[in-house]
Amino acid sequence: MALLDEQGVWRFRARSRGRVLTRQRVEQKDAMMAENFRNKVVWITGGGSGIGAALAHEFGQQGARVVVSGRRLEPLAEVVAELKGKGAEAMALGCDVTKVGELELAVEAVVERFGGLDVAVANAGFSVGGRLEELHASEWRRQFDTNVTGAAMTLRYALPHLYASKGRAVVMGSVAGTLGVPGNSAYCASKFAVRGMAQALSAELAGSGVSCTLLQPGFVHSDINRVDNQNQVHEDWEDRRPAQLMWPADKAARQMLKAIAARKREAVITGHGKVATFLAYHTPGLTQAVLARAGERLRPKHHHEA
Repeated sequence: MALLDEQGVWRFRARSRGRVLTRQRVEQKDAMMAENFRNKVVWITGGGSGIGAALAHEFGQQGARVVVSGRRLEPLAEVVAELKGKGAEAMALGCDVTKVGELELAVEAVVERFGGLDVAVANAGFSVGGRLEELHASEWRRQFDTNVTGAAMTLRYALPHLYASKGRAVVMGSVAGTLGVPGNSAYCASKFAVRGMAQALSAELAGSGVSCTLLQPGFVHSDINRVDNQNQVHEDWEDRRPAQLMWPADKAARQMLKAIAARKREAVITGHGKVATFLAYHTPGLTQAVLARAGERLRPKHHHEA
Protein backbone atom coordinates (compact mmCIF):
# COMPACT_ATOMS: atom_id res chain seq x y z
CA MET A 1 0.00 0.00 0.00
CA ALA A 2 2.79 2.36 0.86
CA LEU A 3 4.40 1.75 -2.54
CA LEU A 4 1.13 2.38 -4.30
CA ASP A 5 0.60 5.53 -2.29
CA GLU A 6 4.05 6.83 -3.19
CA GLN A 7 3.52 6.10 -6.84
CA GLY A 8 0.17 7.80 -6.72
CA VAL A 9 1.69 10.89 -5.14
CA TRP A 10 4.58 10.83 -7.59
CA ARG A 11 2.26 10.59 -10.55
CA PHE A 12 0.12 13.37 -9.18
CA ARG A 13 3.16 15.57 -8.72
CA ALA A 14 4.39 14.77 -12.24
CA ARG A 15 1.04 15.75 -13.69
CA SER A 16 0.96 18.95 -11.62
CA ARG A 17 4.48 19.86 -12.72
CA GLY A 18 3.47 19.18 -16.33
CA ARG A 19 0.49 21.49 -15.97
CA VAL A 20 2.71 24.20 -14.49
CA LEU A 21 5.23 23.84 -17.32
CA THR A 22 2.45 23.89 -19.91
CA ARG A 23 0.97 27.03 -18.37
CA GLN A 24 4.40 28.66 -18.30
CA ARG A 25 4.96 27.84 -21.97
CA VAL A 26 1.56 29.31 -22.87
CA GLU A 27 2.35 32.46 -20.89
CA GLN A 28 5.74 32.73 -22.59
CA LYS A 29 4.17 32.35 -26.04
CA ASP A 30 1.52 34.95 -25.18
CA ALA A 31 4.24 37.35 -24.02
CA MET A 32 6.22 36.78 -27.23
CA MET A 33 3.10 37.39 -29.33
CA ALA A 34 2.37 40.61 -27.47
CA GLU A 35 5.95 41.69 -28.15
CA ASN A 36 5.41 40.99 -31.87
CA PHE A 37 2.43 43.34 -32.06
CA ARG A 38 2.96 45.94 -29.33
CA ASN A 39 2.74 49.43 -30.90
CA LYS A 40 2.49 47.88 -34.38
CA VAL A 41 0.03 49.42 -36.83
CA VAL A 42 -2.59 46.92 -38.02
CA TRP A 43 -5.13 47.57 -40.76
CA ILE A 44 -8.08 45.18 -41.10
CA THR A 45 -10.56 45.44 -43.98
CA GLY A 46 -14.06 44.23 -43.20
CA GLY A 47 -13.28 45.03 -39.57
CA GLY A 48 -16.76 45.96 -38.38
CA SER A 49 -18.11 42.50 -37.58
CA GLY A 50 -17.39 38.78 -37.35
CA ILE A 51 -13.81 37.64 -37.77
CA GLY A 52 -12.59 41.14 -38.67
CA ALA A 53 -13.94 42.67 -35.45
CA ALA A 54 -12.61 39.74 -33.41
CA LEU A 55 -9.16 40.20 -34.94
CA ALA A 56 -9.31 43.91 -34.13
CA HIS A 57 -10.01 43.14 -30.47
CA GLU A 58 -7.27 40.52 -30.30
CA PHE A 59 -4.68 42.81 -31.90
CA GLY A 60 -5.76 45.61 -29.58
CA GLN A 61 -5.32 43.33 -26.57
CA GLN A 62 -1.77 42.64 -27.75
CA GLY A 63 -1.00 46.36 -27.73
CA ALA A 64 -1.33 47.07 -31.45
CA ARG A 65 -2.68 50.30 -32.91
CA VAL A 66 -5.68 49.13 -34.90
CA VAL A 67 -7.40 50.52 -37.98
CA VAL A 68 -10.67 48.91 -39.08
CA SER A 69 -12.25 49.72 -42.42
CA GLY A 70 -15.42 48.74 -44.21
CA ARG A 71 -18.57 49.95 -45.96
CA ARG A 72 -20.80 50.21 -42.88
CA LEU A 73 -19.63 53.02 -40.61
CA GLU A 74 -21.79 52.29 -37.56
CA PRO A 75 -20.33 48.85 -36.76
CA LEU A 76 -16.82 50.21 -37.34
CA ALA A 77 -17.46 53.02 -34.87
CA GLU A 78 -18.70 50.50 -32.30
CA VAL A 79 -15.54 48.41 -32.66
CA VAL A 80 -13.33 51.48 -32.27
CA ALA A 81 -15.26 52.64 -29.19
CA GLU A 82 -14.84 49.19 -27.60
CA LEU A 83 -11.12 49.15 -28.38
CA LYS A 84 -10.58 52.64 -26.96
CA GLY A 85 -12.58 51.63 -23.90
CA LYS A 86 -9.98 48.93 -23.30
CA GLY A 87 -7.11 51.38 -23.70
CA ALA A 88 -6.14 50.60 -27.29
CA GLU A 89 -5.43 53.13 -30.01
CA ALA A 90 -7.91 52.69 -32.84
CA MET A 91 -9.37 54.37 -35.90
CA ALA A 92 -12.24 53.61 -38.29
CA LEU A 93 -12.21 54.29 -42.01
CA GLY A 94 -15.03 54.04 -44.54
CA CYS A 95 -13.64 51.98 -47.42
CA ASP A 96 -15.12 49.75 -50.11
CA VAL A 97 -12.42 47.33 -51.30
CA THR A 98 -13.99 47.19 -54.78
CA LYS A 99 -13.07 50.88 -55.24
CA VAL A 100 -9.35 51.32 -55.79
CA GLY A 101 -9.44 55.04 -55.04
CA GLU A 102 -10.87 54.37 -51.59
CA LEU A 103 -8.18 51.80 -50.86
CA GLU A 104 -5.44 54.26 -51.82
CA LEU A 105 -6.96 56.92 -49.56
CA ALA A 106 -7.34 54.43 -46.72
CA VAL A 107 -3.66 53.47 -46.81
CA GLU A 108 -2.68 57.15 -46.93
CA ALA A 109 -4.89 57.87 -43.92
CA VAL A 110 -3.38 55.00 -41.92
CA VAL A 111 0.18 56.10 -42.63
CA GLU A 112 -0.60 59.77 -41.99
CA ARG A 113 -2.19 58.96 -38.62
CA PHE A 114 0.27 56.38 -37.31
CA GLY A 115 3.41 56.89 -39.37
CA GLY A 116 3.53 53.51 -41.08
CA LEU A 117 1.90 50.11 -41.48
CA ASP A 118 3.06 46.79 -40.03
CA VAL A 119 0.21 44.34 -40.66
CA ALA A 120 -2.40 44.46 -43.45
CA VAL A 121 -5.27 41.98 -43.16
CA ALA A 122 -7.27 41.55 -46.39
CA ASN A 123 -10.37 40.25 -44.64
CA ALA A 124 -13.27 41.91 -46.45
CA GLY A 125 -15.45 39.40 -48.29
CA PHE A 126 -18.87 37.86 -48.63
CA SER A 127 -20.53 34.76 -50.07
CA VAL A 128 -22.62 34.51 -53.21
CA GLY A 129 -24.90 31.51 -52.78
CA GLY A 130 -26.69 29.39 -55.34
CA ARG A 131 -26.16 26.59 -57.81
CA LEU A 132 -23.97 27.45 -60.78
CA GLU A 133 -26.91 27.16 -63.20
CA GLU A 134 -28.82 29.75 -61.17
CA LEU A 135 -26.15 32.45 -60.92
CA HIS A 136 -25.83 35.42 -63.27
CA ALA A 137 -22.55 36.80 -64.60
CA SER A 138 -23.08 39.92 -62.49
CA GLU A 139 -23.12 37.80 -59.33
CA TRP A 140 -19.87 36.09 -60.29
CA ARG A 141 -18.25 39.45 -61.02
CA ARG A 142 -19.46 40.89 -57.71
CA GLN A 143 -18.07 37.88 -55.85
CA PHE A 144 -14.63 38.13 -57.46
CA ASP A 145 -14.51 41.94 -57.29
CA THR A 146 -14.77 41.78 -53.51
CA ASN A 147 -13.13 38.52 -52.47
CA VAL A 148 -10.29 38.33 -55.00
CA THR A 149 -9.59 41.69 -56.63
CA GLY A 150 -10.46 43.53 -53.43
CA ALA A 151 -7.98 41.44 -51.44
CA ALA A 152 -5.29 41.79 -54.11
CA MET A 153 -5.65 45.58 -54.28
CA THR A 154 -5.69 45.88 -50.50
CA LEU A 155 -2.28 44.25 -50.37
CA ARG A 156 -1.01 45.97 -53.51
CA TYR A 157 -1.37 49.41 -51.87
CA ALA A 158 -0.23 48.19 -48.47
CA LEU A 159 2.95 46.50 -49.70
CA PRO A 160 5.21 49.58 -50.10
CA HIS A 161 4.69 50.30 -46.40
CA LEU A 162 5.03 46.66 -45.41
CA TYR A 163 8.39 46.53 -47.20
CA ALA A 164 9.51 49.50 -45.12
CA SER A 165 8.45 47.87 -41.84
CA LYS A 166 9.35 44.24 -42.74
CA GLY A 167 5.74 43.62 -41.93
CA ARG A 168 3.08 41.02 -42.46
CA ALA A 169 0.52 40.59 -45.25
CA VAL A 170 -2.51 38.51 -44.27
CA VAL A 171 -5.14 37.04 -46.60
CA MET A 172 -8.46 35.66 -45.39
CA GLY A 173 -9.13 32.46 -47.27
CA SER A 174 -11.47 29.65 -46.27
CA VAL A 175 -11.70 25.89 -46.02
CA ALA A 176 -13.96 26.42 -49.04
CA GLY A 177 -10.75 27.25 -50.91
CA THR A 178 -9.73 23.61 -50.61
CA LEU A 179 -12.97 21.77 -51.37
CA GLY A 180 -15.98 22.74 -53.47
CA VAL A 181 -19.22 22.96 -51.48
CA PRO A 182 -22.46 22.38 -53.43
CA GLY A 183 -24.56 25.52 -53.78
CA ASN A 184 -21.50 27.74 -53.26
CA SER A 185 -19.64 27.49 -56.57
CA ALA A 186 -18.92 31.22 -56.84
CA TYR A 187 -17.73 31.56 -53.26
CA CYS A 188 -15.56 28.44 -53.45
CA ALA A 189 -14.06 29.59 -56.74
CA SER A 190 -13.18 32.95 -55.19
CA LYS A 191 -11.49 31.30 -52.22
CA PHE A 192 -9.58 28.87 -54.45
CA ALA A 193 -8.35 31.96 -56.30
CA VAL A 194 -7.42 33.70 -53.06
CA ARG A 195 -5.43 30.66 -52.00
CA GLY A 196 -3.47 30.65 -55.25
CA MET A 197 -2.89 34.39 -54.99
CA ALA A 198 -1.56 34.08 -51.43
CA GLN A 199 0.79 31.25 -52.39
CA ALA A 200 2.14 33.23 -55.33
CA LEU A 201 2.55 36.36 -53.20
CA SER A 202 4.38 34.41 -50.52
CA ALA A 203 6.89 33.26 -53.16
CA GLU A 204 7.20 36.78 -54.58
CA LEU A 205 7.98 38.15 -51.11
CA ALA A 206 10.77 35.64 -50.41
CA GLY A 207 13.85 37.45 -49.13
CA SER A 208 12.05 40.78 -48.70
CA GLY A 209 11.46 40.48 -44.97
CA VAL A 210 7.69 40.63 -45.54
CA SER A 211 5.61 37.52 -44.88
CA CYS A 212 2.27 36.46 -46.32
CA THR A 213 -0.08 34.35 -44.21
CA LEU A 214 -3.15 32.68 -45.67
CA LEU A 215 -5.82 31.99 -43.05
CA GLN A 216 -8.36 29.27 -43.85
CA PRO A 217 -11.18 29.16 -41.31
CA GLY A 218 -14.02 26.68 -41.22
CA PHE A 219 -17.35 27.61 -39.66
CA VAL A 220 -16.91 30.72 -37.49
CA HIS A 221 -19.62 33.00 -36.07
CA SER A 222 -20.01 35.94 -38.46
CA ASP A 223 -22.55 37.74 -40.66
CA ILE A 224 -21.54 35.90 -43.82
CA ASN A 225 -24.82 33.97 -44.08
CA ARG A 226 -26.83 37.13 -43.44
CA VAL A 227 -25.45 38.81 -46.56
CA ASP A 228 -27.31 38.39 -49.84
CA ASN A 229 -25.87 38.01 -53.32
CA GLN A 230 -25.87 41.78 -53.74
CA ASN A 231 -23.59 42.07 -50.67
CA GLN A 232 -26.33 43.60 -48.52
CA VAL A 233 -26.74 42.63 -44.85
CA HIS A 234 -30.06 41.27 -43.51
CA GLU A 235 -29.93 41.23 -39.71
CA ASP A 236 -33.14 39.19 -39.50
CA TRP A 237 -31.79 36.29 -41.56
CA GLU A 238 -31.04 33.09 -39.69
CA ASP A 239 -27.55 31.64 -39.91
CA ARG A 240 -28.26 28.10 -41.07
CA ARG A 241 -24.75 26.74 -40.83
CA PRO A 242 -24.27 23.76 -38.45
CA ALA A 243 -24.24 25.22 -34.94
CA GLN A 244 -22.40 22.22 -33.47
CA LEU A 245 -19.35 22.98 -35.64
CA MET A 246 -19.36 26.76 -35.19
CA TRP A 247 -16.37 28.38 -33.49
CA PRO A 248 -16.72 31.69 -31.61
CA ALA A 249 -15.03 34.46 -33.54
CA ASP A 250 -12.74 35.39 -30.64
CA LYS A 251 -11.45 31.81 -30.36
CA ALA A 252 -10.71 31.75 -34.09
CA ALA A 253 -9.03 35.17 -33.89
CA ARG A 254 -6.63 33.99 -31.18
CA GLN A 255 -5.52 31.08 -33.35
CA MET A 256 -5.14 33.41 -36.32
CA LEU A 257 -2.91 35.82 -34.39
CA LYS A 258 -0.62 32.94 -33.46
CA ALA A 259 -0.22 32.06 -37.14
CA ILE A 260 0.36 35.70 -38.11
CA ALA A 261 2.92 36.18 -35.33
CA ALA A 262 4.77 33.05 -36.45
CA ARG A 263 4.68 34.27 -40.07
CA LYS A 264 3.16 30.96 -41.21
CA ARG A 265 2.41 30.65 -44.91
CA GLU A 266 -0.93 28.91 -44.31
CA ALA A 267 -3.05 28.09 -41.28
CA VAL A 268 -6.30 26.14 -41.18
CA ILE A 269 -8.52 27.34 -38.34
CA THR A 270 -11.08 25.12 -36.52
CA GLY A 271 -10.82 21.42 -35.87
CA HIS A 272 -13.43 20.43 -38.43
CA GLY A 273 -11.65 22.61 -40.98
CA LYS A 274 -8.42 20.69 -40.45
CA VAL A 275 -10.24 17.39 -40.87
CA ALA A 276 -11.98 18.59 -44.03
CA THR A 277 -8.78 19.86 -45.66
CA PHE A 278 -6.90 16.66 -44.74
CA LEU A 279 -9.62 14.56 -46.37
CA ALA A 280 -9.72 16.84 -49.43
CA TYR A 281 -5.96 16.39 -49.96
CA HIS A 282 -5.65 12.69 -49.14
CA THR A 283 -9.03 11.19 -50.09
CA PRO A 284 -10.39 13.47 -52.83
CA GLY A 285 -12.70 10.81 -54.28
CA LEU A 286 -14.31 10.06 -50.94
CA THR A 287 -14.58 13.75 -50.11
CA GLN A 288 -16.31 14.48 -53.42
CA ALA A 289 -18.74 11.61 -52.85
CA VAL A 290 -19.61 12.87 -49.36
CA LEU A 291 -20.13 16.41 -50.62
CA ALA A 292 -22.31 15.22 -53.49
CA ARG A 293 -24.41 13.15 -51.10
CA ALA A 294 -24.72 15.97 -48.58
CA GLY A 295 -25.72 18.37 -51.32
CA GLU A 296 -26.61 21.92 -50.38
CA ARG A 297 -27.67 20.84 -46.87
CA LEU A 298 -24.01 21.16 -45.88
CA ARG A 299 -24.11 24.91 -46.06
CA PRO A 300 -27.65 26.15 -46.69
CA LYS A 301 -28.14 29.86 -47.20
CA HIS A 302 -30.80 32.37 -48.20
CA HIS A 303 -29.65 32.56 -51.81
CA HIS A 304 -32.08 34.77 -53.72
CA GLU A 305 -34.36 35.91 -50.93
CA ALA A 306 -33.37 39.57 -51.12
